[in-house]
Amino acid sequence: MEPNDYLTGTPTWCPGCGNFSIRIALSQALAELNLPPKDVLLVADVGCGGNENNWFKTYVFHSLHGRSLPPALGAKIVNPKLTVIAQAGDGGAYGEGANHLLHACRINVPVVYLVHNNQLYSLTAGQASPTTGVSSKTVSTPFGVSEVPVNPLALAISAGASFVARGFSGDIAHLKELIKSAILHKGFALIDILQPCVTLNKVNTFAWYKERIYKLDKPLGKVEAFELALSDKLPIGIFYQESRPPYYRAPLVKEPDIDVSKLIAEFM
Repeated sequence: MEPNDYLTGTPTWCPGCGNFSIRIALSQALAELNLPPKDVLLVADVGCGGNENNWFKTYVFHSLHGRSLPPALGAKIVNPKLTVIAQAGDGGAYGEGANHLLHACRINVPVVYLVHNNQLYSLTAGQASPTTGVSSKTVSTPFGVSEVPVNPLALAISAGASFVARGFSGDIAHLKELIKSAILHKGFALIDILQPCVTLNKVNTFAWYKERIYKLDKPLGKVEAFELALSDKLPIGIFYQESRPPYYRAPLVKEPDIDVSKLIAEFM
């Protein structure tokens, strides 16, 4: 397979948007793993990143805001042969959909969750999101954000995720390898992708990230990974990975014949 085998159309994001890089990294990862488009399902949230589904030739499902994980997990459970990749922005993933993330980490269904984290609700004019920094002034917080921002990696590690990583849209080659590792992982995999919003976020720019980002050599132990996630440092790579039995059951169509007559009789 080639990356262009998965792509279609011309994206309409703002020039310089990190979504272009994420799209390229994802298509390259799928191609290098030689996954036929018919065996891949992308489930998107509402938002700038969610529009990516318009420009992929795999199966796609555009969900409600914050709700990309429920249909993604459901699809994987009923069809384990599918490669299922859910995507969301930081608002949908860590705000509206935070409850889904917590339980996806616990249940460990083999779904990859790519979170496009630009620290804003950018599609709707740049309101503060759960990851916006304290004191940041946005259209929804003219006097500055007062809440402590959500820490996605620490949250996922503490909730029991078996694969937790951070990527950067400014490093396509590195992000591609993270996505490949997440797809091959036998369990739920979160990749929080640092993605500058070139139009609305004038603080966390590509230059700002490049001065602070460095690469991890290998996954860490759980306690060490948790402590690093809570630090002010900005490493990218796999923070934590463990081997744990994934949630799995045979699709109902594959189950042995079940006599439901007694069950039906109870309600007659």
